[in-house]
Amino acid sequence: MATRALGLIETVGLVAAVEAADAMAKAANVEMVGYELTQGGGMVVVKIRGDVGAVKAAVSAGVAAASRVGKVVSSHVIPRPHQEAEPVINSSGTRGGGCVKPGPTPGDGSTVAAGDTVTEAAKLEPVTENLEPEEKKTNNPGSGSRETRGGRERRRRH
Repeated sequence: MATRALGLIETVGLVAAVEAADAMAKAANVEMVGYELTQGGGMVVVKIRGDVGAVKAAVSAGVAAASRVGKVVSSHVIPRPHQEAEPVINSSGTRGGGCVKPGPTPGDGSTVAAGDTVTEAAKLEPVTENLEPEEKKTNNPGSGSRETRGGRERRRRH
């Protein structure tokens, strides 16, 4: 695994880091190593691995995406990190990474086997809210009708 390229993007805040990770995963065939939170300062480092070309393309895409929503402190691609660097790359502070399987959602027919854990979020029902109420009123059906949507009247021709 040490012969694969390593890509790093350091951002201020988790939102920019998530945006970077999303863009990198979509841009190229790379594997998420994980992310690491720094001690203070609110900085987050996102780590990926893959072929050199794929990692370079993914880091470029990640930096561009993260810059749109937050601040990118630095980014770097190491084409073939030395095996002695592995303890730093995969330090105990590195979280996430790899493929994460989504848990069962309510109503999808999934069952939870003994020993499986389900987060509280998976047990909750989604909240939906209709922000634009639609009400229709019909006046003078013979000469056309008026619809009211969100308080505005519109004239409809038949």
